[in-house]
Amino acid sequence: MPVTTTPETGPSGIVMIHGPDKATLLALNNLHAAELSLLDAPGFERLVESAFLALQTADATAFLLAFDETADYDSPNFLWFKTRYARFVYVDRIVVAARARGRGHARALYDSVFAAAESADAGRVVCEINLDPPNPQSIRFHEALGFTRTGSAVLPGGAKTVGYYERPC
Repeated sequence: MPVTTTPETGPSGIVMIHGPDKATLLALNNLHAAELSLLDAPGFERLVESAFLALQTADATAFLLAFDETADYDSPNFLWFKTRYARFVYVDRIVVAARARGRGHARALYDSVFAAAESADAGRVVCEINLDPPNPQSIRFHEALGFTRTGSAVLPGGAKTVGYYERPC
């Protein structure tokens, strides 16, 4: 069940993704298509609308999309978790604009996910991180948040190998 709220800024500066910023956030997503996946406007809108959480910073320099186990989502990474866990919140994508890095945005976005997952009694927050091509900065960040690696897979087509990570909540 998606979490709903108004786009008012809380103390962390995290708000629900809202209309005026969607084009900016889509462009930010597509700047990082190698790590995420390239989306068009309708595809981005579908993800936002079906997400358990669709969050952004108030200044639209960072965003996060997360799904719970009830999502109708065919990502091979999401499906990996779905076959293993009855309850979870899956962070599908998180991205912070280069000019906004180091300001705590990713941590604030994750804090919002942890709180929502705990409130929903999801049991765990999960994600995947690229192992090949490597993303050591993301691995260090997630491990510092308490994530541990629980598996890995070579994605269809063999272009990427990902590690699967979880953090209990």
